[in-house]
Amino acid sequence: MHEIGQVPYPYMKLTYDPRYNIAYLRLHAKTAEVETIHVSDEINVDLAPDGTVYGIELLNANAQFARENAGQFVLQNEATGERTEVKLPLA
Repeated sequence: MHEIGQVPYPYMKLTYDPRYNIAYLRLHAKTAEVETIHVSDEINVDLAPDGTVYGIELLNANAQFARENAGQFVLQNEATGERTEVKLPLA
């Protein structure tokens, strides 16, 4: 488990900042220096020197999330078919 800003979280986390319209999917806490790879005008990926993906940044996030599922974030267990849907607070 890693602590950032005194808040422990060992899990994947999706954050959205409507002030900048940016979403970030954090896969691992940053324990090393990362390099940000510009994939497209809408996506940046943070990589560690060993190739570990630390996170994915979505620019113009509300447009990306609204393209499909009307702003719903869907987490689906492919083995069981269980789904959890969350309405995202898009600006």
